[in-house]
Amino acid sequence: MLTLDFLMTSLIVVLIPGTGVVFTLSTAITAGKRASVYAALGCTTGIIPHLLASTLGLSAILHASALAFQGLKFAGVAYLLYLAYATWRDRSAFAMADVPVHLSATRIMLRACLLNVLNPKLTIFFLAFLPQFITANGPATSVQMITLSSVFMLMTFAVFVIYGLLANIFRTAVVESPHVQNWMRRSFAATFAALGLNLAFAQR
Repeated sequence: MLTLDFLMTSLIVVLIPGTGVVFTLSTAITAGKRASVYAALGCTTGIIPHLLASTLGLSAILHASALAFQGLKFAGVAYLLYLAYATWRDRSAFAMADVPVHLSATRIMLRACLLNVLNPKLTIFFLAFLPQFITANGPATSVQMITLSSVFMLMTFAVFVIYGLLANIFRTAVVESPHVQNWMRRSFAATFAALGLNLAFAQR
């Protein structure tokens, strides 16, 4: 169950930049290291519904029902495009405080959580990914799924926190330059929009 193959594959999957990584990086640069930890926690929490769906077999519904899949997918697309628009329109200076006044820890976690909750591909991914590491002579399948899921979530949180802390190192240079701030803001906005368009064309 918890083999080296599982740990290495999970690490590779978590390290690949996606919407959660982009959001954590942008939060670290704009709001500080504490805020990036909240973002990482929110992204990790957003995985829970997909892992539960995979464990309970609900992903089969998403896979079989085009309407259910498309509905959740385009909700995710709309949210990503909203984040792109909000990031592009934001003209406030990047704050040096760890948690900015205009964005609470709860809101950061909620935004991060929604990013993953509204991505239907995650449910199908976990249904295809986790069963590969289920052993026939091990505990009950549901117990193994929950164990593997928990380890995957811990790895996700740890890697995202490291991403955030690394991004935070460059904050001073970013905050001191309005030109760099504008460039970073537009880059993150464009990335969110690109991720949204990529999700829009995703197939089951």
